[in-house]
Amino acid sequence: MLRLGLVVNPDAGLGGKLGLKGSDGKAELARSMGADDRSGPRIMTFLNYFSSLSRGNPINLSWITSEGRMGTNWIPQGIKIGSITTVHKSHGETSFNDTKDVIRKIIDHGVDLIVYAGGDGTTRDIVAELIELNNSKLPLIGVPTGVKMYSGSFAASPKAAAEVLSAWIRGDLLVAGTEVLDLDEERYRNGEWVVRHYAEANTPSSPRWMQGSKQRVEVSSEEEIIEGLAEHVKEILVKEDTMIIWGSGGTLQSIGEYIGFNLTTLGIDISLGEKVVGLDLDEKGILKCLESHSGQVITLLSPMGGQGFLIGRGNLQLSNTVIRKIGIDNILGVVTPAKLLTVRKLRIETGDESLDSDFSSKKYMKVLQGYRTTRILPISID
Repeated sequence: MLRLGLVVNPDAGLGGKLGLKGSDGKAELARSMGADDRSGPRIMTFLNYFSSLSRGNPINLSWITSEGRMGTNWIPQGIKIGSITTVHKSHGETSFNDTKDVIRKIIDHGVDLIVYAGGDGTTRDIVAELIELNNSKLPLIGVPTGVKMYSGSFAASPKAAAEVLSAWIRGDLLVAGTEVLDLDEERYRNGEWVVRHYAEANTPSSPRWMQGSKQRVEVSSEEEIIEGLAEHVKEILVKEDTMIIWGSGGTLQSIGEYIGFNLTTLGIDISLGEKVVGLDLDEKGILKCLESHSGQVITLLSPMGGQGFLIGRGNLQLSNTVIRKIGIDNILGVVTPAKLLTVRKLRIETGDESLDSDFSSKKYMKVLQGYRTTRILPISID
């Protein structure tokens, strides 16, 4: 019988739509601001889809988990995924100590693999405990529910995680090492981008379903490319009646600087004509700007190097509601030649099946790669 651990960080991703750039130490604030649960609903999506893949007949599967917010609260009633054993209780507020405690108790009961829902901070806590328990080789599959997921142990989406688990159970995937990365959230909130390598983890290897680890591409010779991109944006897009929504990332911040916009590196900003009208906006702030504007709207997004995510990583302020208000045809990717070395497709993960389907039906998206120079990249919905 295969024994699988299941761990949910119920606070992961709460700060996404609010523009808090992470939930570490911010869960109470995020909930007070009206944040909706993200981890729970996404683990339910994972479990429902896994059940459908196994056709409701999971042979010899046993899940070891926590009773309450870190486990059983999110297991859909009547779902057929195997037997459930609880070894821990998680009612009320939870912290990283609860994560470590449930991992210890899961390991005590013996598991072959752990599925967890959270972000990079959750990954760090789990891997640190596994190292402490001399069990660092145990495979992990991360269901992405945080604001930013740079570690390579995450699947591309909840459904992709179900595909990976199903394939691993069938023996179709081998286990390989990957990087555990995390962003310093306090420095991130202050506009600094500092990602550290903390450890290695094992995970089923699947280039299709697993997202891979974040790569930061830095090429000093690209200054002329950035300047050319800025000239293109200024000549073609910066108009009196055109609202530009600027995604996060150093590429777009540098383009804005050439134009004369002092943009945030890690937030979502908005310009109208030659003026910046909103900095580091949350979901509500973006919607307020959109509702007050009747002219053209263009959204500039730069995909994450190595992973290729255009939507769904680090820009959760661009919620399903926001994207529908913008219109998917008004989204333009911006990719420098250096980043194109690691980005072969544009990955989209909105968390909304209908919206994902709309993107999928496009099949390709235009990206700007230089002055009056574009190319077409395929869209991937994992």
